[in-house]
Amino acid sequence: MTYEIIWQSTIAGLATVLGTIIILITGRPEEKLLALLLGFAGGVMATVVVIDLLPSALVYGNVPVAALGFICGLFLMLLLELIIPLFPSLKNTQKTGQEGRFLKMGYLIAMGIALHDLPEGIAIAAGYAAQEKLGLIIALAIGLHNIPEGMATAAPLTMGGMSRSKVILICLLISLFTPVGALLGILLVSISASFISLLLALAGGAMAFIVKNELLPEARRQHPYFAYCGLGLGVLLILALSWIHH
Repeated sequence: MTYEIIWQSTIAGLATVLGTIIILITGRPEEKLLALLLGFAGGVMATVVVIDLLPSALVYGNVPVAALGFICGLFLMLLLELIIPLFPSLKNTQKTGQEGRFLKMGYLIAMGIALHDLPEGIAIAAGYAAQEKLGLIIALAIGLHNIPEGMATAAPLTMGGMSRSKVILICLLISLFTPVGALLGILLVSISASFISLLLALAGGAMAFIVKNELLPEARRQHPYFAYCGLGLGVLLILALSWIHH
């Protein structure tokens, strides 16, 4: 059982790299496509927070624990937003204006998705703890929505002038958080459900911050109409996956 959880969570995580490769093959997206992708990622993330992460946090814990996790997620991303401009790739280069903005956004999305992937791995393990079929469905759903998340990470990093090898490396590192989360989940399920609740809510807070402060503002800046189209498509995709899941 443990072996199945690990390999399925690894494949689900590697779907992030598939999204990255799609962006690298197609090249730098034009404004309309970028607005669509960023809006789409925003829709995916916002819907996952509302219908998956927060309700699951409440199932595994209670309102105070979920609220604490969510607030911690918000403050964590706020702290990262202040620290990221000090990164060598931003500090020691002339990347200012739009390129610098895209790099900063790419880093924030990468970190937010990594935080999100950790409890996703835990969710796979928790699903298997409930019933094997549920764990498999969760792994499939996570893999599918990791593809646009990989695209959402790769697009701004590429637009910020980062090399292809570095973009792939970052997304590969992100993908490892899912199997690590699954291993953590196997341990936590046997200890306390409150840990799972806190991590799920923390990921929710982090993703909510990214959607509101980074993805949607930048998507609207690129092209408002395509931004909202992407947002709607992202919401519909996760609702459809949730419906299949249930």
